[in-house]
Amino acid sequence: MMLLTSIIVMLAGYALGACWRAVGLRPPRAAEPPVQPLARPSSDSPQGDSPDRKRRQDGPRKIRFFRGFPAVELATALLFLWAYVRFGLTGEALIGAALVSLSVIVTVSDLRFRRIPNKVLLAFLPVLVVLRLMFPLGPIWNHLLGAFLGLGALMTIAWLTRGIGMGDVKLFALLGWTVGLPYVIAAFVLAFVMGSLAGGILWATGRLSAQPSIPFAPCLAAGTLAAFGYGAPIIQGALTLFH
Repeated sequence: MMLLTSIIVMLAGYALGACWRAVGLRPPRAAEPPVQPLARPSSDSPQGDSPDRKRRQDGPRKIRFFRGFPAVELATALLFLWAYVRFGLTGEALIGAALVSLSVIVTVSDLRFRRIPNKVLLAFLPVLVVLRLMFPLGPIWNHLLGAFLGLGALMTIAWLTRGIGMGDVKLFALLGWTVGLPYVIAAFVLAFVMGSLAGGILWATGRLSAQPSIPFAPCLAAGTLAAFGYGAPIIQGALTLFH
């Protein structure tokens, strides 16, 4: 029975992954060309139609995995399966599926266009709010505090550094509502660790431009999914490590 359910969940995840991929790759209205390709400009190439200038117009080479190989669909299917195996046929698994769906869309969109569409956030807002009201993790104020903490933390960083967009701020407020307090803290720390590691790897391999800028929504999504599934052991492990 569990095997059959797992197959159905993966098929549903694969089908929805194809839909979410299309949504994430839909160009924003009046969108500017994708910015800051993660490759150093060639110092000896002219400013005309140089290969590097064409890359800046067409977008970073790193998005090639969106074409051909169904990476997005497979990732969505595996994450749906993970939510089912982790939580079973419960309300938390349903929240996990919605969280995975949002994460996939914003990851694709941020990697491709460096934007998080407001329409996507507005579409998932009532879904995640209603689901969490139906299946809360303790008192509902934990989720309200998670939303405010997520909003305030990224708003402060965006104001101080100007390195984070308002799309990231709004996204993390919604993610903070979903995981609640204290798991939003784990999501925040994990996201910045992942972002730092990604930036360090890109810098070490020479793929980061002179003005470093990397999509941060994938890090926020990955950190939140990790905190959603394993927040308690992560926090317990951190407390044990520092004590």
